[in-house]
Amino acid sequence: MYYNFLVKIPENTGKISKNKRGNTTYIEFTYGRKYNPDKKYNVPQRTTIGKMSSNDDTMMYPNPNFEKYFPDVALPEEKDESSRSSCVRVGAYLVIQKIAEDYKLFDHLGNWDERGKGLLLDLAAYSIVSENNAAQHYPEYAYNHPLMTPEHKIYSDSTISRFLTEITADDRVNFLNNWNEHRNHDERIYISYDSTNKNCKAGDIEKAEYGHPKNDVGAPVFNYSIAYDISNQIPLLYESYPGSIVDVSQLHYVIDKFQGYGYKNIGFILDRGYFSKDNIKYMESCNYDYVIMVKGKASFVHQLITDHKGEFELKRACFIKEYLTYGTTIKAKLYTDDDHDSYFHLYHKTSKENAELTQLETMLQRMENTMEKYKGKEITFGSPYEHYFDLTYHEKAGVRKFYGYKERADIIEKEMQLCGYFTIVTSKNRSAQETLALYKSRDASEKLFCSDKSFLGNHSLRVSGNDALESKVFIEFIALIIRNKIYTLLRKRMAEMSKKPNYMTVPAALRELEKIELIKQPKGHYKLDHAITATQKTILGAFGLDEDTIRAKAIAVGQELAKSASPEKAEEDGSDQND
Repeated sequence: MYYNFLVKIPENTGKISKNKRGNTTYIEFTYGRKYNPDKKYNVPQRTTIGKMSSNDDTMMYPNPNFEKYFPDVALPEEKDESSRSSCVRVGAYLVIQKIAEDYKLFDHLGNWDERGKGLLLDLAAYSIVSENNAAQHYPEYAYNHPLMTPEHKIYSDSTISRFLTEITADDRVNFLNNWNEHRNHDERIYISYDSTNKNCKAGDIEKAEYGHPKNDVGAPVFNYSIAYDISNQIPLLYESYPGSIVDVSQLHYVIDKFQGYGYKNIGFILDRGYFSKDNIKYMESCNYDYVIMVKGKASFVHQLITDHKGEFELKRACFIKEYLTYGTTIKAKLYTDDDHDSYFHLYHKTSKENAELTQLETMLQRMENTMEKYKGKEITFGSPYEHYFDLTYHEKAGVRKFYGYKERADIIEKEMQLCGYFTIVTSKNRSAQETLALYKSRDASEKLFCSDKSFLGNHSLRVSGNDALESKVFIEFIALIIRNKIYTLLRKRMAEMSKKPNYMTVPAALRELEKIELIKQPKGHYKLDHAITATQKTILGAFGLDEDTIRAKAIAVGQELAKSASPEKAEEDGSDQND
């Protein structure tokens, strides 16, 4: 998000520093210091304000942070001499536009002006098609694609950066309210709620805190969660919250939101990270059903498995063929003070047992190798080692050294006996087969997080301020709504086909649709370059689009492009006063 003009690097030697990464030198500004209790000294808080010119080491390309910390510096006018390509890719655009229309996304953005609605959806489309979210590359995408902004206006990366700071909390909340208001609140649905976290090294992001990241690279994180309607295959809401907040404590706030939206007949499908007495009691108090995986080391579950071991693992009546798993259902109290029974669904899978036994043996061998290496040395091993081994230490002259170990065979054998088993607890009575199928339906929400990081470019949000962070997460959610619909329609169409072609995945389908192009003619209007191929017809059919419809829509887009606004520089001429 760097502006396309140069400014002089500030001469504040006490707060300005240079950080070279690869071939680029970034200019950083130290805006404060924060005491780190672990390191016991003040740590500088820095943020990037620009990148140094390759031709003049006294000049730099600023970003929005420069404006924030140096508001008195006058910025030059932007120059953007780009024009639209003579070869415009229209296929993926028409599919995304149709989904936006089917979902009435423009209507859900009711308080926005036309420019804002279009630009927001264009950024979502850019994220889906390009698998990127960097603002500096958006003009390149816009150069080759039709747009949903009025007159297909191409905006510069600096305008995109400013746009991200203009989206308010009210804008985001109003969209989620409208989006959920138009759902059927009386319909029986199951909601999969899950979260992930994202590393963030920007120094002034308030939500970026040291917490419990899934992939710990030593950087602060913020949390991001999605509630997904499994029954209708639609993302319902998202949340972003500080990295120090653990998943289990956030569920209450999500439940409160669904009550506020007016959902009455819903159930939650949750993984073990949300298992707690408090969460379960709260869902019950709201009359919400739940299907939740039990934490693997819960002692009462171990006892339940031990009590019923051998009763179902080889019985064909208990075999769930779809998942190659055996299961049974036990009715019992979840907590001793419960006034009603819950339903425990016990499962055993042979392949899971073999994998977990191998994993356990590998871990034990790795521990032994480590302990052998440090025999006779001054070292203290932690609780994982103490759990599986009796450790021997000798202390002499105030020095404590490690001398040996012995397996705790009873502990290891007990864990080996539990390998391959897992448990799901539900509030309502249903079969083990039905429960497992319901829990496995969470895969859809898991794929949402996968596509978010892998196919929308959101493994890194590339922001330097709180407003831009919130805006990018919001755009990410809009993109997820659209991409999820592309995924579900392609999957549904492929299930109807006798053969399973490899071009019916989302990335492959989008690449194929990008080949549908409009070519600029000598007089300035655009026409389709060639007929729609058989592969493209199959893909388009998944979205209810045929060749005639695509051809008609492409002609209309071509006519609009011929009359389209000049890219950004129209503002400089004063001919576009609305932007």
